[in-house]
Amino acid sequence: MPKLLSAYATPFVTGLFVVSLISGLALFFHVGPRGFHGMHEWLSLVLIIPFVLHVWRNWRPLSIYLRGAPMAIAMAVSLVAAAAFLIPSDQPGGGPPHMALARQMMKAPLAAAAPALGAQTEALAARLSAAGFTVGDPQQSLADIAKASGKTDVDLIRALTRPAR
Repeated sequence: MPKLLSAYATPFVTGLFVVSLISGLALFFHVGPRGFHGMHEWLSLVLIIPFVLHVWRNWRPLSIYLRGAPMAIAMAVSLVAAAAFLIPSDQPGGGPPHMALARQMMKAPLAAAAPALGAQTEALAARLSAAGFTVGDPQQSLADIAKASGKTDVDLIRALTRPAR
């Protein structure tokens, strides 16, 4: 491994881990700027590169850990902890309260959603049509409008929350 990569593998693992730690905590507690979400996702992906270099550089001592019980136990506990998040719950969707509200709002008909969004039904239908959505009946749910238009709920939410021009 070139000396430069060898010298920077561990410092970058440390630096990017600290960034991931801080942004992850901010996301968990719903504090900080909106940029923390992208920062956390992208820089956690970038962290893979120095992590691989760090493992490569420290393979001999790491291979001793891999053969021991503490590593096996830590990996098993980590996998069980991760799996716990994949078990379906009796609460649909889960997640932050604002996402639950968004899911409920998507079930509402366009005619019921319009007043909540501070708009007339016709104006909201026109905005969605201009954004490429097929709006048939104002009693159709927002989710059904998105689906019928071949778009996602997120696409529809973006169209609804984008400032009118």
